[in-house]
Amino acid sequence: QVQLAESGGGLVQPGGSLRLSCVASGSIASINSMGWYRQAPGKQRELVAEIMSAGTTTYTDFVKGRFTISRDNAKNTVYLQMNSLKPEDTAVYYCKMSVRLPYIWRWDDYWGQGTQVTVAS
Repeated sequence: QVQLAESGGGLVQPGGSLRLSCVASGSIASINSMGWYRQAPGKQRELVAEIMSAGTTTYTDFVKGRFTISRDNAKNTVYLQMNSLKPEDTAVYYCKMSVRLPYIWRWDDYWGQGTQVTVAS
């Protein structure tokens, strides 16, 4: 079984920064995509950023230039550096990884439990 654990959320003032981390544990053969999503109250979960195994990144427009996604393949970890935070960034942030288990020839998506990010003065 694979488990994802996020950390790094909290309360920050507008204009501040936070760094989220998500580490995968369990029996893992390889990880393809790693991504961050967020869900604000009353809204649907939405993609924030994604990074592929080769390092290709994708960002949604509302975080471009402010957030940076990165990964450490040796540690099965993905990071999200969030700068210039705005109140509208307030949400629960979830990580998702596309994982292949040993001897299983397909990719399955796994989600973390979420970490709260609140931007307020």
